[in-house]
Amino acid sequence: MGYESRSQAIYEINNREPIVVGPPCRLEDIWAADVFSLSKMKQCLPKAVFKSLKKTIQTGEQLDVSVADIVASAMKDWAIAKGASYYAHVFYPMTNATAEKHDGFISTQGDGSAISEFAGKLLVQGEPDGSSFPNGGIRSTFEARGYTAWDVTSPAYLMETDNGVTLCIPTVFVSWTGEALDKKTPLLRSIASMNKAANRVLKLLGHKDIAPVNSSCGAEQEYFLVDAHFASARPDLLLSGRTLFGKPPAKGQQFDDHYFGAIPERVQVFMQDVEKKMYRLGIPAKTRHNEVAPGQFEIAPFFEAANVASDHQQLTMTLLRQTAKKHGFVCLLHEKPFAGINGSGKHVNWSVGNATQGNLLDPGDSPHENVQFLVFCAAVIRGVHKYGPLMRAVIANASNDHRLGANEAPPAIMSVYLGSQLEELFNQIANGNMSNDYSHSGKLEFGVDTLPPLSKDAGDRNRTSPFAFTGNRFEFRAVGSSQSVSGPLIALNTMLADSLNAVGDLLEVELGKGADLNAAILTCLKEIMNKHSAVIFGGDGYSDKWHKMAVEERGLANLPTTADALPCLKEKYIEELFERTGVLSPVELESRYEVYAEQYILSIEVEAKLVIDIAKTSIYPAAMRHLTDMSQTIAVVGDMGIELDKSNIKTVAELTNSLMSKVAKLASAIEKKDFANTEEHMKYCAGTIRSLMDDVRVDVDAIEAEVADDLWPLPTYQEMLFIK
Repeated sequence: MGYESRSQAIYEINNREPIVVGPPCRLEDIWAADVFSLSKMKQCLPKAVFKSLKKTIQTGEQLDVSVADIVASAMKDWAIAKGASYYAHVFYPMTNATAEKHDGFISTQGDGSAISEFAGKLLVQGEPDGSSFPNGGIRSTFEARGYTAWDVTSPAYLMETDNGVTLCIPTVFVSWTGEALDKKTPLLRSIASMNKAANRVLKLLGHKDIAPVNSSCGAEQEYFLVDAHFASARPDLLLSGRTLFGKPPAKGQQFDDHYFGAIPERVQVFMQDVEKKMYRLGIPAKTRHNEVAPGQFEIAPFFEAANVASDHQQLTMTLLRQTAKKHGFVCLLHEKPFAGINGSGKHVNWSVGNATQGNLLDPGDSPHENVQFLVFCAAVIRGVHKYGPLMRAVIANASNDHRLGANEAPPAIMSVYLGSQLEELFNQIANGNMSNDYSHSGKLEFGVDTLPPLSKDAGDRNRTSPFAFTGNRFEFRAVGSSQSVSGPLIALNTMLADSLNAVGDLLEVELGKGADLNAAILTCLKEIMNKHSAVIFGGDGYSDKWHKMAVEERGLANLPTTADALPCLKEKYIEELFERTGVLSPVELESRYEVYAEQYILSIEVEAKLVIDIAKTSIYPAAMRHLTDMSQTIAVVGDMGIELDKSNIKTVAELTNSLMSKVAKLASAIEKKDFANTEEHMKYCAGTIRSLMDDVRVDVDAIEAEVADDLWPLPTYQEMLFIK
């Protein structure tokens, strides 16, 4: 890019006219305007058809295919009235991205005319080419057939560009033999499995009227914004999503002045534009604010049913990226786009409940008396203890490895934080000495007459915990900002289903012995806590003491990298978990391991090649120009009889020689191909390749600190983070 280009970019940014996104509007006027919602269905469908469809959506009963033609016609008419001319089956393959194939409503007639047509069979099923999506060896390259099938539980919606509108229909994606090739299919299966297990336990607890149980999700999305002038001049940002080089600025986040600070005007206009689009799509955006690092922000929604929340989260990431371009930004969803400052996560707030029993993870006013909550909470604890490695595996990727375990994100060791009151209660259950004496105080007093007392929570927040109870839900804090929430939700739902079935077995045994219900529940809870309380931890998750204690004394797994975590998917007990619950077959699970392992390897190899290319074609020439300019200047001044300090030349020359030597080592290392298996290849990338990349970065960042600013070819951290 060079100094002149960087200066011109800064000038254009500072003189940029703000984009006007339109006058303010009432939420009620735009809410779900672009969604084929239940309320719109009620208006345009025959009563019997609407009733049948609503029953499928709300109870999970099988879709009556006979209504498809009527629904398709109504959906088409609604979409065309809003300007749509194409429709797309939208699905989520194992690439972590969104896929869609667009087809027109147009149908030509024998007389040369054309009409708009959309039959029920086109709504219910599509057939994209399945050979170009990752499948982990499920099928051969020549086996191209794949099917998309309408997910009636997630509403169709309209996506608008400047030149047109497309009707988007959420679907699952499977092979022609029925194996899941996507993320939605196992998510729906996990919800069904959890619902079945939860119903069983609720019946044992004495409930008669039990509505379908679903999990809910609210995902807090963190992201960075960088001006497009700068981002387009950083090959590393464009191709890998993170900066592979960059000297830290003099000021970073050490003043703690960015978090919850005033949002820059240009950024707030962008946020408001995103929120309008989200509201039109029925996505309940609730919170926006500055995050800890400079240039970092967050958007968070209300809770929704897990399947819809997962679709909406994918849409949110799409809207952030698309809208950023309109406002002259690039939105970075990478977990660690900048070294030396906080990276980005996606806290997944997860709970379970239904229409009749409510939130099953809400302890109410007296958790020691709320048996239902205790049973479900204990089941969650059991699940995390038994399947912690699975939780680590579903959040594993090359970018999240940079974040986990640092003092900015939870450690890679999976543990549960309950808060002091609940932890004390479960300890009493394990010890068999229940008491009503708690240290918990219900109000916070400020000592200022004009301030009212506030309700006090049962425990403080623990930001070092990867999985924390926060009042009426669990917050999975280790999920990466770029990741789909479907993987974590699948794991949590499946673990809970398995644990609830185990609880059901224990209760049935005790009740079969003649115990009354309360005694049976207490025996069940005591057994779970005695076996699984090792996973409960309320201290500092960053401390070396905890890492040592977790592994050596409590037997918890410490899986610091993706190369350590992904092989857990091949463990027999994980395979049996998914097969037992009907969420993934052994073949489907193995395919996911192969796909995610390949993505990890390819991500690191792409970064390594970028490191080599940028070092050779940008950094080395800049260093040589600097050496030439300095040497010539020193020679000219020397002819005047003035001796100048030559230490800078010596330093840059030594660093440049070291850099090119390290680049050669890295280039040689990435040529290695003789690996015994995928696991060995992953470990090589995690260890050798990443270490050599870090070595190159040390020299590049040191050179940046010495080379004249007008010769430096890349936008700097200071420019990218602070100029908005």
